[in-house]
Order: sequence, then structure tokens, then C-alpha cells
Amino acid sequence: MLENNVLITGGAGYIGSILTKTLLDNNFKVTILDNFRYEQSSLLEYCANKNFSIIKGDCREQKTLSNALKEKNFIIHLAAIVGAPLCDKEPTIAKTTNFDAVKLLLSLRTSDQKILFPCTNSGYGIGEKDKYCTEESALNPISLYAKTKVDAEKAILDSKNSISFRLATVFGVSPRMRLDLLVNDFVYKAMKDKKIILFESHFKRNYLHIRDVAKVFLHGINNFSKMKNQVYNVGLSNANLSKLELCETIKKFIPDFTFEESPIGKDPDKRDYIVSNEKIEKTGFMPENTLEMGILELIKSYPMLNNSKFSNI
Repeated sequence: MLENNVLITGGAGYIGSILTKTLLDNNFKVTILDNFRYEQSSLLEYCANKNFSIIKGDCREQKTLSNALKEKNFIIHLAAIVGAPLCDKEPTIAKTTNFDAVKLLLSLRTSDQKILFPCTNSGYGIGEKDKYCTEESALNPISLYAKTKVDAEKAILDSKNSISFRLATVFGVSPRMRLDLLVNDFVYKAMKDKKIILFESHFKRNYLHIRDVAKVFLHGINNFSKMKNQVYNVGLSNANLSKLELCETIKKFIPDFTFEESPIGKDPDKRDYIVSNEKIEKTGFMPENTLEMGILELIKSYPMLNNSKFSNI
């Protein structure tokens, strides 16, 4: 088994399309398992790379997954139905993909195969006002998506030889773009509509650039022995922001963007928390990409994109 042989399930998705390049650039041999449900072609540029290979298939199928796992020493399990709206729309597929497939993976992998898993800090749900959520804070998932990811994280950590990253809300440009993520969505609307009506604008959450997601997985691989069997929050420590604060930041770059708070109505997304990333920072990891850098690159990208195509729902 090669020491740099990685399987990425769901590797043609929003995160995987960036992570694949990061690993290939660092001389890893990368195999992607993906069902290409969005008909994406985000990995075409890597096909000339001798260290890159693709398996088109479903991670819920035992034979497919078993074959994909052969001779891999690292497994990055990205495959999931991502986001609360899509999980609510397809609950059975969400449960079988986000949790049942994890149980299958754990039953098939060998004890020496190392797993890195992207959980979500939306598992904190509604935090205490002005109190940072740490890895020891109680989990309070309030959506089917968050519940499936929290359950999967527990199963993976219980199985040992694993790391879980509780990722902040991700933003930034990817070859498999998503415009339904909060920062990406707000910047798109600021450019196209020039206006946003905010519901419960004081709700806060943490944010993280997609290239730093790829970077933290590489960091986890390179430091696996000292980080294993632990969970880590991963986000920008200076970006625990409310929706109102996010809009104020975007307006710095799009001056004619206006936003206002609605006195009535509620946001169906009730997440509201601030997060401490101190634990991952103590391992030597620091994000390199700021919220402002992400907003600038999104502004550059949007003349090329159509909102109806680049979404999970």
C-alpha cells in the first residue's frame, strides 16, 4: 500500500474539486469515487495526471466502495447530500448517503486505513449568546443535514484511526461551484439584485474559505499521528459574523449594494452560534484566505455563472 494513496468519496463536488488539485500538487495519488449527480465536469483538467483516477459509482454500493478502498491508506469521505434544504427535499437519500454509507465504509475499511471526515459546525445549532462553541460544547443539531453529519462523526470517531473537522460555512470559488452557500449567495445577490432583505439579521455563524478546507485536510494527513481520534473546529477566527455584519463587509466592495432588516418574518435557518478554532490553530494550522479575499474572487467569477445551474437544489 502506497503511503500517499488517497481515496476521496464525493471528490467531484464543491470541496473535492479543489482538494483534488491540492493533493495532486503535493504528490499524492488520488482516486475519486463520485456518482456525478450534478453532471459536473469539474475534474477534467486532472485527467492527464498519471496520479489521478476516477471511479463513477455510488458510495452506498458495497462492491463499488470495496473496490475503491483497495490499497488506499487515506480516505477522505466527502460524499454526502449537503445542506439542510436538499436533505429536507430528499430525506431518504440523505440518511442513506450521509449516515448509512458511513457505516458501510467503516465495515469495509481495514484498521490501518486512516479516515478524515468533514463534519459541520452547524451541529452546534443554537449556541449560548456570546459564548464560543468549542469541541467540548454540547451538540444541538436542528436540521436533518446536521443530525446525519453528527451521527456520522460519532461513528467515525468511535471506529478510531480517524479525524473529524467541524467545518465553518464554506465560501469561495470552485470548479464545481455552489451559489446556495451563504457568502456566495449574498455576494451573488449583491451583484445581480443590488438588494437583500434580511430576516433575523443578528444570527451569527463562522466562515471558512474553500482553499483552506483543502489545506486543513492536507494538514490532517501530514500530522495524522498527533491529531488522530480527535475533532477540530475549522474556521476563520476573525469571522464569527452576523448576517448584517456580512452584508456590511460585502458593501465595502459593492458600494451600490443595499440591505435592510425585515421587522417581520423569520429565517427558516435557525443556526446561531460563534465558534472557537483555537484547538486546530494549536496544531499549527492557520487559514490563509480572508473573507475579503473570497468576496473579491466571487465578484470576479459571477459574470461567468448562472445561479440556476450552480446550486444543490
